[in-house]
Amino acid sequence: MNGALKRGLLISVLIFSSLFLFSCGGTVPAGQTPVDTATALKMANTGTQGLEISLVTNYPPALIYDDNELVALVQVNNKGNHDLKPQDCFIQVTGFDSNIVKNGFNMYHPCAEGVGTLEGKNEYNTLGGSTQIEFRSTDNRLPAGVFEYNPTLNFVACYNYHTIANPVVCVDPLFYQVTSQQKTCIPHDVGMGGGQAAPVGVTNVGVDMVGSKAIFEIGIQNYAVGRVLSSYADLRNCGQASLTYTDLDQVYYTVAWSGGPLDCKPRDFVRLVNNYGKIVCSAALPNSAAFETPLMIDLDYNYIQSFTKQVKIVRTPQ
Repeated sequence: MNGALKRGLLISVLIFSSLFLFSCGGTVPAGQTPVDTATALKMANTGTQGLEISLVTNYPPALIYDDNELVALVQVNNKGNHDLKPQDCFIQVTGFDSNIVKNGFNMYHPCAEGVGTLEGKNEYNTLGGSTQIEFRSTDNRLPAGVFEYNPTLNFVACYNYHTIANPVVCVDPLFYQVTSQQKTCIPHDVGMGGGQAAPVGVTNVGVDMVGSKAIFEIGIQNYAVGRVLSSYADLRNCGQASLTYTDLDQVYYTVAWSGGPLDCKPRDFVRLVNNYGKIVCSAALPNSAAFETPLMIDLDYNYIQSFTKQVKIVRTPQ
């Protein structure tokens, strides 16, 4: 066999081998490996933010003449993992005289206006959904003799949110009767650091065995800068509504597990004091060995938060 033929055969073998390797053992696209999926799930289900609102730069500007439009653009981002439907979230502007700034500038707008549902973050979208809400006044004429007006605009967001937490706890019906070698787990407190992708979260679960009962002490905290409201408070006009003591700091909840009914106190809702609260649940245990099981905790609440921006409206020179 001559040299040219040998070289041709060698090149053919190398090309075939390369094609075989690429077709059989190619790299997995980014985001498809188990590690990446686990990371995305963790990002989607941790954090201490819910709705985030801010102004688009220079909307509104710091100064306008009274014959110009006043336009405010609010950037809305859902940084938690609970989807917001149109009836779940509203934004309103207060803090100005509606006889000067007109055209319904103070009317509330759904946070999901124009998008249907403001999606929360998930494993496919770890940043959450976003949109912009426009407030516009085309008539800002100052009264006679008034040459300057400096209102502080208060942008208020009110929304309903849910926090879902599923801490795994160990219960031991025979805690005092069998040796540690017979146990698959030892009852202990469970920390819940990092939040559950919501402004209110479960901080920890204390676990105690008392006779034939398990006692769960569930810590609740308001992590974010806003204020918790009862889930029965009116969301549509909460920027101007008269909120009473009964509307503030109430977190409604459900707690369940696979072991049967739980007796939880306080009933129905827990009131936060200095942003903290506690739920205590007890459960009768079967006569069995120690085992691990998830608690299924759902917190239901409304939330109010705001920020301000001062503007100057100046009479237009004649």
